[in-house]
Amino acid sequence: MSYQQQLERIKNDIGFIAALDQSGGSTPKALRMYGVEESEYSNDEEMFAKVHEMRTRIMTCETFDSGRVLGAILFEDTMDREVNGKPTANYLWEDKNIVPFLKVDKGLAEEIDGVQVMKPIPNLAALLEKAKNYPIFGTKMRSVIHQASQHGIETVVQQQFDVAKQILSEGFMPIVEPEVNIESKDKLESEVLLKEEILRNLDSLDDDHQVMLKLTLPEEKGFYQELIDHPKVLKVVALSGGYSRDESCDRLAQNPGMIASFSRAFTEGLSKSQTDEEFAATIDASIDKIYNASKV
Repeated sequence: MSYQQQLERIKNDIGFIAALDQSGGSTPKALRMYGVEESEYSNDEEMFAKVHEMRTRIMTCETFDSGRVLGAILFEDTMDREVNGKPTANYLWEDKNIVPFLKVDKGLAEEIDGVQVMKPIPNLAALLEKAKNYPIFGTKMRSVIHQASQHGIETVVQQQFDVAKQILSEGFMPIVEPEVNIESKDKLESEVLLKEEILRNLDSLDDDHQVMLKLTLPEEKGFYQELIDHPKVLKVVALSGGYSRDESCDRLAQNPGMIASFSRAFTEGLSKSQTDEEFAATIDASIDKIYNASKV
């Protein structure tokens, strides 16, 4: 029953998806920005405990509310932990009415042909089986495109959709994320090739299947409208990709129908040293700006 309610919420309600899924290599940077230095933890276990403290503070903050936040993307370690005495995903859905997603990729392979595909995900079936114990609605997996390489982009999108089909078969909604590097010298050309490949792969989905897409904010305003309107796309969400919050929101507002799924741009300005009042006010301002750009 919760899946159908979550589906309706993502499809019809106004808001954005908070990306709280930094893992492995990106975690020290996220903690550093929050004011936790690497000297404060000595191994991965301690590091993930520190980042869970940060995420818990965000999720339990009263200004992190379902009126503006539709969903949150979690890392496996976060799914396995608790918030306020409940599994994280249960807390988000049952206490906050915020739809939980799970990051399932294992990071990026080395760059070949101008792109980085996902590393193999050998335990995907087991991970999805574990996710069924929680009210997890969907998944997220990321690849990166650095150059406008036809073959490279074909490879990235094909891999994404192959894994998405496995995820769909287990009853989850996949977020397909072929990120285009914002520093790419031929970003617009990459986006043209990427849109063509996504459209081609959408046609290969079963008639009753949909996916979500998580894409870099495009160079051309309204560029992904064809994907937003596509019957096999539930939602197109935007990643911040290194743009500041201000620039991310400015670009997002130029793309009606896309909503935010920001990570760094969402947590920008949060600090461990802030009082609870300061922390809540900072999150409130961030959420408000991102929500307003998402509802255009």
